Formats: sequence, C-alpha cells, structure tokens
Amino acid sequence: MSLLTDLINLDLSDSTDKIIAEYIWIGGSGMDLRSKARTFPGPVSDPSKLPKWNYDGSSTGQAPGEDSEVMCDAYTPAGEPIPTNKRNAAAKIFSHPNVVAEVPWYGLEQEYTLLQKDVNWPLGWPIGGFPGPQGPYYCAAGADKAFGRDIVDAHYKACIYAGINISGINGEVMPGQWEFQVGPSVGISAGDELWVARYILERITEIAGVVLSFDPKPIPGDWNGAGAHTNYSTKSMRNEGGYEIIKKAIEKLGLRHKEHIAAYGEGNERRLTGKHETADINTFKWGVANRGASIRVGRDTEKEGKGYFEDRRPASNMDPYVVTSMIAETTIVWKP
Repeated sequence: MSLLTDLINLDLSDSTDKIIAEYIWIGGSGMDLRSKARTFPGPVSDPSKLPKWNYDGSSTGQAPGEDSEVMCDAYTPAGEPIPTNKRNAAAKIFSHPNVVAEVPWYGLEQEYTLLQKDVNWPLGWPIGGFPGPQGPYYCAAGADKAFGRDIVDAHYKACIYAGINISGINGEVMPGQWEFQVGPSVGISAGDELWVARYILERITEIAGVVLSFDPKPIPGDWNGAGAHTNYSTKSMRNEGGYEIIKKAIEKLGLRHKEHIAAYGEGNERRLTGKHETADINTFKWGVANRGASIRVGRDTEKEGKGYFEDRRPASNMDPYVVTSMIAETTIVWKP
C-alpha cells in the first residue's frame, strides 16, 4: 500500500486525460473560503469554459434552506448576485470607462498569523507564555526567530506554480506573523489573485496542521497587528506630473475616510490605534515615508514627481474586491 503522500502526489497524466477542477468561493462570513472538486474528461484551456456549478448555500450561511442552490461567483438560481458576492459590484466599478482609461495598478500586502492548532496561540510561542519583545523577528532567519517558514515557502512556490502574480514574502514584526505580496495587478485581477492566494495558503496550513488567522490584532498588547496595505496608482499618477494627481487623490480619500474605514475590515479599531506603525482610526493623515500615516507616499515617488501611494488602513481580513474598487471609485469616479 502506498503512503498517503504518494497518493496525493500521483501524476494522473501517466494514466488518464481526466483533470480535477476545484471550484472556490467565498462563504457567508465574507472571509471563509469554500471549495469542492469536479472531474472533467480532459484539459480545460480557460476557466470560462468550465460549466456553472451549484452548492448548498444554506450550509454556508448564504441562502435559506428552501431555496439553497447558489451558483459559484456567487449568484441565486435567478442570476442575481447574493449579498456576499462583492466581486459583482467591484466589476461594475472597474468597467466604468473612466476607470478603464486609468488602468489602475494594485500591489496588495497580505499579513497573516500562524497559530498552533487547538490552543490558538501563535506558532513558536510558548503555550500560555510570550516570546521575547519585538525587534529580532522582522525578516529574520533562525529557528528561534522565524516560525513556520516551511509553510511560507511552500505557499510562495505553489502560488508561482498556479500562475498567481505573487511578488514576494517576508517575516513580520510579531513572531509567527508573515506577509506575502500580490501584484502589480490591474483592476479586478488584484482581488481575484489575492483570494486564490489566500485559498492556497488555507490548504497548505490545513496539511501542516496549523491554523491560519487573518485577525487584525490576534494578540492584545505591545504586539503589531496584521494589515493589508494597498499600494495603488493610476496611469495619470505614473505619468509626468503624477505627483499632483496623487495629492488630489489623497485629498479625496481623506474626505471619505469614515466610509473607507467602515469597509476596510472587521476589528480594525483594535489595530489602528496610532501605535505599532498605524494612524489612529479616527484620524486621517498622509506623509512621505511615514509608516504612522493613513496614506504613505514613498520618497522615490516624491523625488520623481510620479508613481504610487500606499493606503495603510485596510485590515488583514479586508475583502480585496471591496477595498480595491472603493479606492478606484473614490479617486477616479467620485466628484466631491
């Protein structure tokens, strides 16, 4: 009898043309990822050629039991987007002619925390206790400073293999906390890629017996929270004179600060305290190279007079469809 790992890693192409397609969707909480697999007789050249498939929405908190079939991406049988389908609304914003003309680029920085199963305590921390203070863990190497690198590296390579535009990884300030980056990606593809990268990470941590947390402040006290800093630029910002366009965009973001905060993730008030490289949740401010600001502009952007800026407010559990489309809508479409 083969080992379980041997069976998981079987190369099906040696014996059949059949392929397995995994259908992935976002569950009722807005953060839980669901999936199920289906066999097809041969290779599929493009996802658009896959048939629609339904699932039991009453078991995912997305439909009543008496009308429980929901189409992936995710719609009612009548074709109406269900409330948790944030992609549908984002697609409308990204198809707006003004937004299309600006070719919005995004770079998403996804922070997350790895937890020990059953105790929900960060990986590498003594159970019921604490490691040494923050300082030696950021981008560190060593068994006493970097916890879970096998998971991180496996995820990195799996995303590259899957065609995800993952651009890097690093250890974060709090031990047991890591980050990966997706982008630059254009428009709605940023949300697509981040959600699939999250799904791949969920599957890898499942295999490793480790719990994945996107909580924006998993450990109270003098420990960094987890965010999803969103780097953004438009065609006008990337062209000569773009710095003035950037400043006008930041001004518009400031005018809608409360609306953005309300859509930037649950529990963000525990993270945006004005400490640990954050601005206070009730205050909007921007600055050059200021990691304690709501919006940070890089020194290279200031020097070159064009480039991008970073919205540091989104929490790690934000919905990238909501955040990316909202930034585009506020900075390109909205007229104060």
